[in-house]
Amino acid sequence: MELSKRGEYGLRSLQYLARHYGEGPIASKVLAEENNIPIKFLEQIMIILKHGRLVRSRRGPGGGYYLAAPPEDITLAEAVRLLDGPLAPINCVSEMAYEPCGCPDVETCGLRRVMQEVRDTVAGIMESTTLADLVQR
Repeated sequence: MELSKRGEYGLRSLQYLARHYGEGPIASKVLAEENNIPIKFLEQIMIILKHGRLVRSRRGPGGGYYLAAPPEDITLAEAVRLLDGPLAPINCVSEMAYEPCGCPDVETCGLRRVMQEVRDTVAGIMESTTLADLVQR
């Protein structure tokens, strides 16, 4: 699994919103400038996060983006899956987007077994790490 720029910028934005949780909406311009993200790209990312119900927005003066839930209730896994898709390195071990790989014997495929371990490890870390954890680190 490789985190795309969209995933990286999205996580960076979520971390910033978590750090400022409860302070009210953060303007797009501020969010972009503080996190070195091109504003047009940030707007696209925030639409995805909004549709995924991780953030909310408020229009007008004093408007901007804010987390839809407390930082301790949003995991990295939720955000990454929303922004970049499944956590699995290959589709035949994905729980969210399983596709058969064409192996002659799925049950004895060494590659599949190793990639399953990779998926389980990555998913375990990301599912147990919240935005609040990022802020604390």
